[in-house]
Amino acid sequence: MSAFTQQVKGNWTELKGKFKQQYADLTDDDLLYEEGKEDELLGKLQKKLGKTREEVETEVSGWSK
Repeated sequence: MSAFTQQVKGNWTELKGKFKQQYADLTDDDLLYEEGKEDELLGKLQKKLGKTREEVETEVSGWSK
């Protein structure tokens, strides 16, 4: 299980709020999380933010510290 998956499962509500604060153009649909579909969520975020998987994962890791 990736670090991103663990963080999403552990506290998605908090992370969702941080994404909305950081990126105002993200919609609720962009941030829709379903158990077991973490890779799909990560792909949506990558596409919408124009970042690599590693960049998104690093950003999320930084928020959790």
